[in-house]
Amino acid sequence: MFKHFVRVGVAACAAVLMAGLPAQARTQLTIYTALENDQLAPIKAAIEKAVPEVEVVWVRDSTGVITARFLAEKDNPRADMVLGIAATSLLMFENEGLLEPYKPKGVEQLKEVFRDAKEPYTWTGMDAYLGVICFNTAEAAKSNVPVPTSWKDLTKPEYKGKLAMPHPASSGTGFLMVGAWLQTMGEEEGWKFMDALHENMAVYTHSGSAPCVQAAKGERLAGIALDMRGAKEKTQGAPLEVIIPAEGTGWEMEATGIVKGTKHLELAKKVADWGATKEANQIYGKTYAVVAYPGAASYPPNYPAHAEERMIKNDLSWMAENRDRILAEWTKRYESKAAPKN
Repeated sequence: MFKHFVRVGVAACAAVLMAGLPAQARTQLTIYTALENDQLAPIKAAIEKAVPEVEVVWVRDSTGVITARFLAEKDNPRADMVLGIAATSLLMFENEGLLEPYKPKGVEQLKEVFRDAKEPYTWTGMDAYLGVICFNTAEAAKSNVPVPTSWKDLTKPEYKGKLAMPHPASSGTGFLMVGAWLQTMGEEEGWKFMDALHENMAVYTHSGSAPCVQAAKGERLAGIALDMRGAKEKTQGAPLEVIIPAEGTGWEMEATGIVKGTKHLELAKKVADWGATKEANQIYGKTYAVVAYPGAASYPPNYPAHAEERMIKNDLSWMAENRDRILAEWTKRYESKAAPKN
């Protein structure tokens, strides 16, 4: 018994000492991410509490920019991990052999769709984000425009010049919607639909949230955007309906993985283990309604009902394998209405 207390006491002292380490005494772990800026500090704090030997150094940009940067660095990787990046991007990295095979502890407790289905196992899902229509009811009332119930409603003449959606090369939200339309409608009909949608489009933004913000301000009649942004804007008082059309909606998940060749493999594994815990998923759940760990979600006010049930059957591998082809075709057809890049 005495030995047990000694062991516990030594472990507790070690934990306190480790937690008190100055930043310069820790090992810097460079993590590439597309998380929103307001998510970075809480996740950094939680990781450093769980793995006190680590100091998290974020490199953050949009999904498209981070993906392009990571691939450009494939012969000389600068990151130790990727976290909070679209699973379609991690599937691309996996196919290029750029991720370290590792299955985090406890990963079998996560929903199946959030686990890498291929061997060797290299990535783990965190949370999912969905495409919605943010529809400004006040603006609609001025022109007597009914609430859309189908994606194809957005191609009607009353929406001419009054729509916004994210640019799929810059925004994961934009790409998930393009991928969803091509999968659910078929490629020929999907491109026809997007041709018609383009006629009504005012702008393709470089942010997944911006179209909903514009709709909330009355600058657009409707914006195709992130589910959580729609709920947030409505809760803040914007005259919005947050709509998932009858056909269902596209979605993507954020995921984490370890970069092959990292000099800090054992520490990266500890961070990956933390990422699959209920505690981590509860943190993800403060920003996303759909998370990998069952029961860890926290639905915000005004979130669309039954959203998780209306996620389409999504082939993320197909989206990853066809990403370059799809974006090249999309750019050729629709780049003329892209917002200027900052």
